[in-house]
Amino acid sequence: MTPEILLPQGKFLLPPGVQPPEAARDAEYDEAPDEQKGKQLPVPKGFKILCTIPKADERFEGSQLIKSDGLRKQEEWGTTVLFVLALGDLAYSDPERFPTGPWCKEGDFILTRTYSGTRFKIAGKEFRLLNDDMVEAVVSDPRGIMRAAA
Repeated sequence: MTPEILLPQGKFLLPPGVQPPEAARDAEYDEAPDEQKGKQLPVPKGFKILCTIPKADERFEGSQLIKSDGLRKQEEWGTTVLFVLALGDLAYSDPERFPTGPWCKEGDFILTRTYSGTRFKIAGKEFRLLNDDMVEAVVSDPRGIMRAAA
């Protein structure tokens, strides 16, 4: 069965083996009434895109070693992979800037620059607001994508 994520904007199907971002699985969020869920997340306006950060892996790749909470938080904070929750009402509406149409849609995993966008937290979970032209790529499977170290 393909995992699904349910957000105020609707259901999204995720690639096999990909877990929803931690913010979407937050128990406090899941147990809140639907009318309250819509009030917890801001509605992006204009050219903005609302994104959340996928949860970092608990173990090092190819190993049974568990990462510390601090390292996982650092990886999440500096990630280049984001999950698109909602698009602003004017996002990708300029045909001169986006002649081929939108670069992403709700439910996509995207690549962007590290630390980009307006960062904020709701109930301990980090979200970001980006401009529509800050999307650099869409990825179908974000597993294994990490920021390259200097």
